[in-house]
Amino acid sequence: MEPRRKVAGEIVQVIGGQLQGQIADQVKRRYAAWNDPRAKLDRRYRRSSRVLTFWLIVLALLAVVGTLTLVGVLGAAPGVVAALGFAGTSVLAVRTNIKMRGIDVQRRQLEAAPAPEPLPARSSAARRPMERLEDAQDTLRELLRQLDSAALTSIPTDSVEQARATGAEAVSAIRAVSRQLQAVERARDTAPPLDRAPLVEGVRRLRTQLDEGVDGYCGLVAAAGRVLAESTANNPRQVLGDATDHLAGLASALRELSS
Repeated sequence: MEPRRKVAGEIVQVIGGQLQGQIADQVKRRYAAWNDPRAKLDRRYRRSSRVLTFWLIVLALLAVVGTLTLVGVLGAAPGVVAALGFAGTSVLAVRTNIKMRGIDVQRRQLEAAPAPEPLPARSSAARRPMERLEDAQDTLRELLRQLDSAALTSIPTDSVEQARATGAEAVSAIRAVSRQLQAVERARDTAPPLDRAPLVEGVRRLRTQLDEGVDGYCGLVAAAGRVLAESTANNPRQVLGDATDHLAGLASALRELSS
């Protein structure tokens, strides 16, 4: 009976681990969906739409009061109040409408932008590096936004733009290596056992290249962080420029290797 209990306990642990992983993935997906820029804009648009509807109802009521004043049903005082309220509410309604139009423009821009590339499968060797890359992208985006603020630092705009462009170029090259690695993994998994050795070596080599690319990108993130933390350094522009040049060379090498 003891071996059976042991096996049953192991099965329960495996199933429990799988359920926890599924729940964690589901929570992560819902959290990501809630924080998606498109979802945020949709919520802002719906809130503004409700506010605009409220102002339009108020305008309609004030118009009724004004009409009743003109035909002599109500006195002059309610008419004056209705006129002033109508003017103020009209301004608020117009501002809300302008805000909705601005949100709508942002929504169309997001829809026109390419959808983010999904992460590799958990079983893929590319999964962990690409997770690191996503985190590093978010960090670099925020760092460069602050470095581009004249109120925070004196870093020239052209240096920040160069770092931003080089980072985007490096991400494109890294993603190309990731796609190549995943394709080789699929070939390895479907190949006959005797033909898998070169594919296994190919996966190992591509994983090394992928790690090097992500490490180089994280180096740019670290340099941007140092520049922001030490904005009074002797030559912060040089620090950011050196990291940008290094990452540009690494991206070029990755493109050549993956082509």
